[in-house]
Amino acid sequence: MTGAQLDQSNRPGLLPVVIGGDIGAYALARQLHEATGQRVTLIASRPIQAIVLSSYIDVVFQEAEGEALIALLQRLAANRAAHSAVVMANHDSVAHTLASHRGRLEPVYVVPFPSLRAMEQLSNKVGFSAACESLGLRTPRQAVITGADLAAGDPKIDIPFPLVGKAAIGSDWDELTFAGKRKIYFLDSPEQLHGLWEDLRRAEFASTFLIQEYIPGDDDAMRSVTAYVASTGETTMIGSARVLLEDHAPSLIGNPVAMITEPHPMLWEASERLLSLVDYRGFANLDIKIDPRDGQPVFFEVNPRIGRNSFYMSAAGVNPMVPMISDLVDGRPGPRREARREVLYSLLPHHLLLHQLDDPALRRRVVRLAPRAVDPLLDPAERSLRRRVLVAIQKLNHDRKFHRFHPKPLLRRRGDASRSCARRRTGNSP
Repeated sequence: MTGAQLDQSNRPGLLPVVIGGDIGAYALARQLHEATGQRVTLIASRPIQAIVLSSYIDVVFQEAEGEALIALLQRLAANRAAHSAVVMANHDSVAHTLASHRGRLEPVYVVPFPSLRAMEQLSNKVGFSAACESLGLRTPRQAVITGADLAAGDPKIDIPFPLVGKAAIGSDWDELTFAGKRKIYFLDSPEQLHGLWEDLRRAEFASTFLIQEYIPGDDDAMRSVTAYVASTGETTMIGSARVLLEDHAPSLIGNPVAMITEPHPMLWEASERLLSLVDYRGFANLDIKIDPRDGQPVFFEVNPRIGRNSFYMSAAGVNPMVPMISDLVDGRPGPRREARREVLYSLLPHHLLLHQLDDPALRRRVVRLAPRAVDPLLDPAERSLRRRVLVAIQKLNHDRKFHRFHPKPLLRRRGDASRSCARRRTGNSP
């Protein structure tokens, strides 16, 4: 049982709606179900089977885009009272759509996303960097490339390799499709950079792209902060986690798949100052990396949504839906909730996580926390045997995926073990 389930209440008049069909969408549905006791309506064209086979999710099979999405949301909530429906989503493009059409959804729906103004100031990584600079918060050095720059030829980059490439505006990137598309590009040579420019030109990319300095450090140098800013401007929920391992598949690279929740008050304070600067409201998720060269935080981005791994907050004892519903549905922002409990949140089999981790101290923490680890897909309320089997298979499939996209830690450890055995056989000690 997670701490989130202790908050469960019966709200027969509330309609919870989730947009999306991935693990993050299931986590949102579970959080809403645990916070309200109600069935959840989920909109997706091709949801994962863990959603389709859920005992408390009703799926509407439809593309979640643009005008069709807004019209569907209006139909679902027709003739309902004010503040009687909640809509949640976890993709930048959907967050932008909901914020853009807030006037057509409210007051029946509560829409826990920032205003378009705040979204444009922070979710645009160029504006984010400027906001951080005004507060003395460090961000990666970067070059800003526009579609016009690309059309004129390969832009000149004065930052030394290795480099990182990413779109400045996540919602624009979500809408672009081309072969070899990645969420983040790691570039080691001029040839790789030229290949990226060619791909973007062929895709007719017209938005803004960033080339940034590479901040060293493994996945476990990353930190995640999740916050909820109430309608009063107060931060009524905040928590954080140390990333252990990220996904390394091209389309999902950078998404954490294993984390340990832990408080980071200095990062909380900095995050709150940043959100306050633009009069932010609703959920926010911040990505921060600790630079191993000086131990200082480097702020990467603010996601204008709760984040794919929001269930780490529930695992640590704070269901994010509770403060949001208290604020927007009940009109009572409520007390500040801080997630301080140490919990292992993991989508992976424990053996795979341990194989991938090199840090001995982190490996010991994982072993200690593993018996009470939390996976959002493993909900005790789900009774379907078929669903349980499919979730177990999906979990094991991570072995194959990491062997393909991120085999180095395991291979390195095997190499170290082989060298150690050889030394013992020959009588040589290190």
